[in-house]
Amino acid sequence: MLPVPLFQLQCGANSYDWGKIGSDSAAARFAAATPQSGFSIQEDKPYAELWMGTHPSNPSKDIATGRTLLDLVTENTALLSHDIAAHYGSKLPFLLKVLSIQKALSIQAHPDKKLAEKLHKKDPKNYPDDNHKPEMAIAVTAFDGFCGFRPLAEIVSVLESTPQLRTLLGEASDVFISAVSSSASATDESTVSSNKQALKNLFEALMTQPADRVQSLAEKLVESAKSSPAQFAGQEHGGKQFADLVIRLDKQFPGDIGLFCAFFLNYVELQPGEAMFLQANDPHAYLSGDIIECMASSDNVVRAGFTPKFKDVKNLVSMLTYSYAPIDEQKMKPQPFARGSNTDSGSPTSVIYDPPINEFAVIKTELAGGQKETFKPIEGPSIVICTNGGGSIAVGPKKESVKKGFVYFVGATAKVVLEADEGTELFITFRAFTEMPK
Repeated sequence: MLPVPLFQLQCGANSYDWGKIGSDSAAARFAAATPQSGFSIQEDKPYAELWMGTHPSNPSKDIATGRTLLDLVTENTALLSHDIAAHYGSKLPFLLKVLSIQKALSIQAHPDKKLAEKLHKKDPKNYPDDNHKPEMAIAVTAFDGFCGFRPLAEIVSVLESTPQLRTLLGEASDVFISAVSSSASATDESTVSSNKQALKNLFEALMTQPADRVQSLAEKLVESAKSSPAQFAGQEHGGKQFADLVIRLDKQFPGDIGLFCAFFLNYVELQPGEAMFLQANDPHAYLSGDIIECMASSDNVVRAGFTPKFKDVKNLVSMLTYSYAPIDEQKMKPQPFARGSNTDSGSPTSVIYDPPINEFAVIKTELAGGQKETFKPIEGPSIVICTNGGGSIAVGPKKESVKKGFVYFVGATAKVVLEADEGTELFITFRAFTEMPK
């Protein structure tokens, strides 16, 4: 007889320079919350990520046996479902994370499947996976970052309003403005294609500037942000908020090329529960906050700014889609989760973030004290993390306590019941899962 497909996980926290320090990091607090985890927070150390899944770089473990989740699902593919195992192999096709961001992450993009295979074969040290990495970020606290290229008219506006940027780019900026000014809002395929080529040429001109030239003009850029914040980069698409952002980023990475990338990318702020989806080959950077992040199981990152790590400007410039759109088009709109018992209550307690890929979706559940929700079976594996409050999770006869930071694996086809403790603060969980498309 197989054991009940519910077990608590011990998950590892990674320390990177951009992480929040000590107990300020949700990733660290959650890692330390797991009983017998052996994890102790060092208050002077940055903690950036909590990893939940089967990825070999930081695999989760069953706290009862100490065995890795990868070993458990490899031995018993029914935990994944046989269809999932046949399609993706004996591993989870997604990786769930908590990110705690104190300092800007790199200007980066993630390769699509074809490029990932090529990069991994050529340079496995810097590209450890042969898989693509589309990802979704859901804010747990207030968050800000960059996501995709701004609309072309905005780029033209900030170019015309920022002499340091125009000087850095020289003739390339004039060519770009001439090419797109009369066609920035066009939607026909031919014009969009030529606009994307113009944007690529401009971005390549930026990313290939000599470091000493970038440094010199970055100093003048920051001086302008400090002396004239209201007029910085133009009042319509710049202003004091953008000036403050450039000053903040310069303190973290003085004279970095990323300061100038900020003029080309959408700046996004998310409040708790808001989310955005990042497709393969889309530029982005996370700047601050705590988020739930879910992605296809891969650790491939192509970086080009705001980082001391390996930079790969040539591949970044060539791989990007150069799609340009307002940030609202990249935000996600969660929908009521139809397979929860409170869907028809008038105020559903579970919503689903369902990106346009097959590897994962995420359910967020919020239950008040004493409230309960029963979920119909999901035809694939899932991982549940509690980010607030406390309660219980039950599968069949097995019922386990859930506290902030606790993480559970749920096997395929299991009926799950979540229940909030009486008199507690809001019980909030995130559940990442995968199913084969119908």
